[in-house]
This record gives sequence, structure tokens and C-alpha cells, in this order.
Amino acid sequence: MNVRERIEAQEYEILSPLAAKSREARRKYPMEECPFRTSFQRDRDRILHSKSFRRLKHKTQVYIVAGDHYRTRMTHSLEVSQISRTIARGLRLNEDLTEAIALGHDVGHTPFGHAGEAAMAELTGHFCHNEQSLRVVEFLEREGQGLNLTFEVKDGIVNHTGSVLPKTLEGRIVRTADRIAYLCHDYDDSLRAGLLQPGDLPAVVYERLGEDTSHMITSMVSDMILHSQGKDDVGLSDEVKEVMDIFRNFMFEHIYHSETLAHERRQAVFVLRELYGWFLKHFDELPEEFIRREKRWGRQKIVTDYVAGLTDSYAVQLFHEIYMPPVGLMVH
Repeated sequence: MNVRERIEAQEYEILSPLAAKSREARRKYPMEECPFRTSFQRDRDRILHSKSFRRLKHKTQVYIVAGDHYRTRMTHSLEVSQISRTIARGLRLNEDLTEAIALGHDVGHTPFGHAGEAAMAELTGHFCHNEQSLRVVEFLEREGQGLNLTFEVKDGIVNHTGSVLPKTLEGRIVRTADRIAYLCHDYDDSLRAGLLQPGDLPAVVYERLGEDTSHMITSMVSDMILHSQGKDDVGLSDEVKEVMDIFRNFMFEHIYHSETLAHERRQAVFVLRELYGWFLKHFDELPEEFIRREKRWGRQKIVTDYVAGLTDSYAVQLFHEIYMPPVGLMVH
């Protein structure tokens, strides 16, 4: 028995009967098994080492180029992973599966956060970052070969948001952990940016969840573990879910859709709209690996893949290179 087989056997002894088991995981294309890592550990590593994951360090969460201490898509994904693993361990579910889903859930997100996603949806007629995340891991990574992840990880990635629930309890953990993370950490970043002050949230949020982000996260994680123990589903209690919804509605009104950030959102939308239009007209200026995919998916889909995959900084750099004349300061 090698290391992987021992870990797989231990899952049946230690984990809940409801947990996803690594030995039962399946892929679209068969792969030779690793002697040390389970299927879900291997998926986690493939995501962690992917180009799309690395790009998340330069993609906006909420505040565009705000400073060193603000969240990016990468730090958000790491925070979702940590929260998910805590919940999974508390419920004796598969931590490796939750980690893989959490790390991969946003790899298809656009530059410039939700403003970028809205811009791509307007330009293409339909764009959802969860669907693009699945497309990235399924088709676009490794120069079009994809990562060949397990069906359980892909299901958790594509259904971390939207109307369809993940099939695994681990995927459902990530779905809620994503909300816990972005609400609490976006609130923290909003305090840092001066857009909110301590005490601005509805009083019930502080009363039920706590005064600061650490206590808020602990309250929701604890509630999820205690409420889900001994049940065949995972989720928050009705009382805490109601407070989370109040918290979320406040953040959408006062931060995500706020007039204060409207100018940045307009700038982001303008940059993506211009880049999208440029590459549709000048398709041959795309990187070669994208041009090769034209026959398979068509120009519009390829341009969507390229523009959606850009980091904030590279999108701005491209915009400057294409549209801005190289005028320097004149010295007299």
C-alpha cells in the first residue's frame, strides 16, 4: 500500500459517510495515479500552479489599484480556502476537495472585479465568471489542453454561485464560504478606504455577528458547523442567513454599486469595451495560442477568453500601447 492508498483508506475511517471520497473521484480523461497525492490533492496542486491562478494576484476584488493591503482575487481565493477548510474539518468532510474548489472558483474572473464582469456580459450578451472559471480549467489552461480536473472539483467551481447547488457538500461549503469571505473582507477594505466607518453597518449585523471582521467570520463559520452537524446538507441557520442577507444588501447598495466608485467602474468598462472591439477587428494581434483556437470556437469566443483573462494592470498597459500616442515631456 503506497501513501496515496493509505490516505484514501483513512478517509473511509475518519470522514463522515456523507463526505466525498478521493478514491471515488473520476476525471474526463484517465490519468496515471500519483503514489503520494489523492485525486483532490492533485487537483488543488494543478490549480495552484496554473497561470490563471497566478493572474489573480493582479485582479481587482473591489478596489482598483488601491494599495498594498487591499484584497485581490488571489487573496480572496486563499481566504475562501481557509474558511472552507475550517468548516469541512468541523463537519468531517473532505478538506482537500473544498480547498481545490475554493482555489479554482474565481480563475475565470475578469479584470476590474464585478464592473469587468458586467462589461463582458454587456459586450457578449452572456458572461458569468463561474462559467468562465469552468471553461478556464476545462479548456484554456495548459495551452488549450485544460487541467483535467475531477468532476467533483469542476462541479463545485461552476456552481459556487448561481441557481444550481453543487452536488457535493464540500462544494456547498465553498458556496457559502465565498460569501462569508467577500462580505467580511470587503467591509474591512471599505473601512481602510474610508468609504465606511465603524458602526455604519445595520445594527443587527453587529449584534448577531460581532463588531469586527474576525468575530463576524467566526460567528458565521461556527453557526454553519453547529447548524449542519448530523444533517445531510450544509448551510447557515435561518437566523444567521437572514443577517447575512441584510449585510450583503447593505454592501451592494453602499459599496459595490456606490456612486463613490462609479468613476472607476466607468473607466474599467471603457477599457474593456475598447480592447474587446480592437481585438475583434485585429484578431491577428492576439497571442498565437489564441489565434490557433479560432476554428474550434470562433473569433468572438476567443476574444472573450483573452480579454476576460487579462489582469487589471496588463489591460491598462495594452490600452495605452494601442490607443495612446508615445508623447513624452518636451524639454525647453
